[in-house]
Amino acid sequence: MTDPEIRALAAEVLAAIAPEAALASVGDDEDLREALDLDSMDFLNFVIALGERTGRKIPQADTRRLFTLRGLLDYFAEPG
Repeated sequence: MTDPEIRALAAEVLAAIAPEAALASVGDDEDLREALDLDSMDFLNFVIALGERTGRKIPQADTRRLFTLRGLLDYFAEPG
């Protein structure tokens, strides 16, 4: 996936989980949970939905890699 595709997917998934959260306002290295005021369940649902939408199993150990937008972009740019 390309960066724009990953950003669009993340924004779409996020809108379904936390409609008030604006991904466009978050810097690439900011912690998404803090910047978007996501609690642990919201973030978990975000990760699960990303996995479902991409068809990629995201192991719990990889969840920490998705805390920032840069991490998310790097993770989904890798072959899964």
